[in-house]
Amino acid sequence: MCGIVGYVGPQQAAPVLVEGLTRLEYRGYDSAGVAVLNPRSSAHPSRVVRAQGRVRDLEAALPARLAGTTGIGHTRWATHGEPSERNAHPHTSYDGRVHVVHNGIIDNFALLRSRLTEEGVELTSETDTEVIAHLVARELSAGLTLEDAVRAAVGQIVGTYALAVLDAQAPERVVVARNGSPLLIGVGDGEMFVASDPAAIVRHTSQVVLLDDGDFASVTADGFHSFTDGEAKTARAAVTLDLTVEELELGGHDHFMHKEIHEQPESVERMLTGRLDDRFGTAKLAGLNLEPRHLRRFERVKVLGCGSAYYVGQLGASMIEDLARIPADAEPASEFRYRNPIIEPSTLYVVVSQSGETADTLFAVREVQRKGGTVVGLVNAVGSSIAREVDGGIYLHAGPEVAVASTKALTHMSIGFALLALNLGRVHDLSFADGQRIIAGLRAIPGQIAEILAGEESLAAAARELATAPSLFFIGRVRGYPVAREGAQKFKEITYRHAEAYPTSELKHGPLALISPELPSVAIIPDDDLVERNITAAQEIRARGGSVVAITHPGVDLGDAATQRIEVPRNEVELDPILLTIPTQLLGYHAAVALGEDVDRPRNLAKSVTVE
Repeated sequence: MCGIVGYVGPQQAAPVLVEGLTRLEYRGYDSAGVAVLNPRSSAHPSRVVRAQGRVRDLEAALPARLAGTTGIGHTRWATHGEPSERNAHPHTSYDGRVHVVHNGIIDNFALLRSRLTEEGVELTSETDTEVIAHLVARELSAGLTLEDAVRAAVGQIVGTYALAVLDAQAPERVVVARNGSPLLIGVGDGEMFVASDPAAIVRHTSQVVLLDDGDFASVTADGFHSFTDGEAKTARAAVTLDLTVEELELGGHDHFMHKEIHEQPESVERMLTGRLDDRFGTAKLAGLNLEPRHLRRFERVKVLGCGSAYYVGQLGASMIEDLARIPADAEPASEFRYRNPIIEPSTLYVVVSQSGETADTLFAVREVQRKGGTVVGLVNAVGSSIAREVDGGIYLHAGPEVAVASTKALTHMSIGFALLALNLGRVHDLSFADGQRIIAGLRAIPGQIAEILAGEESLAAAARELATAPSLFFIGRVRGYPVAREGAQKFKEITYRHAEAYPTSELKHGPLALISPELPSVAIIPDDDLVERNITAAQEIRARGGSVVAITHPGVDLGDAATQRIEVPRNEVELDPILLTIPTQLLGYHAAVALGEDVDRPRNLAKSVTVE
């Protein structure tokens, strides 16, 4: 989940590296560092600067003049070893010649550390990455080129990695390798870039080469050549990024999370463009690579995702059951492959990931495919690992999402599930009239999100009150339960307040014992066939001294069941959960702001979880 950036060309490398790391900081912000090569300095042919904390702490630690036109940088999310300067990347070999940055996990690092120690190598960090630097240096000392040394070192490694390696005696190049962690090469005019993510290099180039697992590449200012472990050359062609620098700026907002919440009306409308088929009352999803006759053969749908994507997957499974009338359920991708799942040819497997690089979800894709199943993806990042490996899918087209806590992309996931459910429904038993009804509901969503956002101030006031509580419940029933789960997730990950989601009907089976004036509840109460039961549950909370913030529809008579009321516009009952989720985003955001927390960079978390 770390961020990697590299540069080789005519510019001074350090400013390019720092800028790239700043763009990548959502991938990790425990520590950061750079290594720069300067062949003109015989005393200091290479310099490494590292700092615990944010990229700004690294920038403050850099000397005024850090000369050198080749370099690598890293921003870290700790796996092995606590966040500290000595555990920060880049890591350097015992002879000072090799510098390495790494994203991933080396599973056999303990064995490698033991062997290196027996050989007399003194390791200075607690990380798994440091062993790579020593292994490469050992191969170089045996007379290998940097390319061959990296390949030989990688041959001793078990695990996942995206690597960028410098050799102080070969200052004209950066050698990279990929297995299970994202890595790309940026193609410039007389200069080249390396990065975990296009955001790091978009200001410099729009042409990138996406590396595959098993790829190596030697990168110089004039270009690159890629190859595999078997020494075969690979022909990796550059593609054009659909990304601009402006999309990565705050644009007048105080935080990226706030910006991304407010981008949703426009981004959802963009996502729906060209995907609604009025003539047949269905959705146009050519990217699924499944004809209607193939879709009709599926008797069940299994949704796989991690974290918030899993909760949205539960919401999506509910939509599929409602509209297609076939069994559907969701489970965490992180658990799926470890239970030796039974893969059925009559089941359509759907994986969900904003980044398309979520390791647990990617491994679930491979498990399904290894056993002969059909798997499609709902992915935001074009060209990502999951997008390239699934059998088909739906691109979310949410645009870049920088805040660690996902909002915009999750709404797009919900829309993606609605389109999939509509498509499946129309090849099963959903009538043309109901298809048209869902299409009308989808078209209304962008304007209805804008309507919710227009009432932000009242939501902010409710959030400020909730922020004073040490703990709270989010409750919902059936379609409202995934909304409650996502609301609790968003609240706790950026406010650090304990928030727990419960099915409303389960409160009386134990959790009601916790209700007190100090523990408020956020209740999802849509105007559906369970509205009376939801109101009764809220009244049970109120009768025991608990306060209730109700997210509901206009016209619902709550009586004295709620202390505060938040209204969202009505849509079709199957689509209502999409809109009911929007207020929970703002509640979490404004509570975190009231508490003075770093909204975009919550502690211990990273945006893209590319390790197990």
